[in-house]
Amino acid sequence: MKLKNSKSVTIPGFKVAGIACGIKASGIKDLALIYSDLPAVAAGVFTKNQVKAPSVTLNETILDQGHPIRAIVVNSGNANACTGKPGMVHCRTVIESVAKHLGIAVNEVLVASTGVIGVPLPVEKILYGLPHLTRHLSSKSWEFAAEGILTTDLVPKMKSVEFTLGKKKISIGGIAKGSGMIAPNMATMLGFLATNASISKAALQKALALAVGDTFNRITVDGECSTNDMVLILANGKADNTEITPGSKAFDQFTEALTAVCRDLSFMIVKDGEGASKFVTILVEGAKSREDAEVLGKRVANSLLVKTALFGADPNWGRIVCALGDAGVSIKPDKVEIAFNGMAIVKDGMPLPDISMAKLKKKMKCREVEIVLNLNLGKASCPTYTCDLSYDYVRINAEYTT
Repeated sequence: MKLKNSKSVTIPGFKVAGIACGIKASGIKDLALIYSDLPAVAAGVFTKNQVKAPSVTLNETILDQGHPIRAIVVNSGNANACTGKPGMVHCRTVIESVAKHLGIAVNEVLVASTGVIGVPLPVEKILYGLPHLTRHLSSKSWEFAAEGILTTDLVPKMKSVEFTLGKKKISIGGIAKGSGMIAPNMATMLGFLATNASISKAALQKALALAVGDTFNRITVDGECSTNDMVLILANGKADNTEITPGSKAFDQFTEALTAVCRDLSFMIVKDGEGASKFVTILVEGAKSREDAEVLGKRVANSLLVKTALFGADPNWGRIVCALGDAGVSIKPDKVEIAFNGMAIVKDGMPLPDISMAKLKKKMKCREVEIVLNLNLGKASCPTYTCDLSYDYVRINAEYTT
């Protein structure tokens, strides 16, 4: 299947907006809206953290009811998490106001928040900004919406693809935010996707779960799973294609395209990791199962010692084998092989002789680093994508609320 890729986003039948409503410092966008001209099929995946923001629990309830969805409203600068009953009241108040301004039903609106935990949501600022937000809806404002959902991110994150299904042109695209607290047990970030495809709710939910599993769930910045994380997708059917159902060839094509969008967005998150200077792929090969490879890869990727060595371009492979041995998965240390950016440095659990440290150090200074770990125990493999841990990460998170 041939995909036409674009960093900009325009999805037929969708309008978006992003404005500053005063939650953040003056002039910085902090409120976004995604609106479908037509009732849309909706699906979502959510954080597995036991501490959930009311936006998460409310959206889960709304999606379980199976109603078509017309809008998603998102604020940044405040997570509205750990805010007790008032937090849920504020969510419902925002939803009701959005529905009123758009002339749609309350159960057709989803809500999301991101920012500082434990601070009451300044709902009056959101309510004041909503008329302005709805007036500025446009099919060409995805970048404004992407800016409106950012927290510590340095850049907005957008992506879209087009492909042909039968004789119909299908578009899939969206926006995401994430920079810190990235260690998905779903997807530790916010992602909002839209498509003009006609697709059943069951197929859309399955496709999203598969796409997230291979992309957002493969990334980690700091091993922290947050309280507000979700990925939502709306499908308005405007392409007028034959409805996509699970198990069909069209389903496989749709899932491939959706995965491509999610992969690019997830990679943007890692590359924009707080203080990050390197994009790192940890590829575990030769495992007994994909599950083993996933656990081992995440253990290495989340090792503070490995991440700081990556920042310093220090090829300290001993930290890697220590992390492998501490992952709770059975391995055979004397079978382990390690390569940095294509350069083999460990075989049979021991360093290879005559390694050029100068050459190895140069490879470690690359902006992108691939570490291949071959366990030689089976045929399963799994990648994990991460970044290094720098001085700036400590500074950003030491000063986050002050």
